[in-house]
Amino acid sequence: MDMDMFQAEAFGELQRLVDSLYLGKTAVDRLDLVVQAEILDLDRDLQEIVELVPPGVYERQRLCDQLNSALAAHGWSSAYGTVE
Repeated sequence: MDMDMFQAEAFGELQRLVDSLYLGKTAVDRLDLVVQAEILDLDRDLQEIVELVPPGVYERQRLCDQLNSALAAHGWSSAYGTVE
């Protein structure tokens, strides 16, 4: 079975979002995440994932863990990919 058939058109967009947030930074806050996701006009499902991140300041690994957890809870990891 070909896993590409399960990938959404927006596959990998969360990774690009995370990569852009941490250019030259070691930590970002949730507001930066939400605003950047809106600027990039992320898919509606991905906006939902972003909005599930609790308020706070995040180092990269912690933010990735939060996003991956939300993706897994929705069963969307294979459709949208995970972030690192």
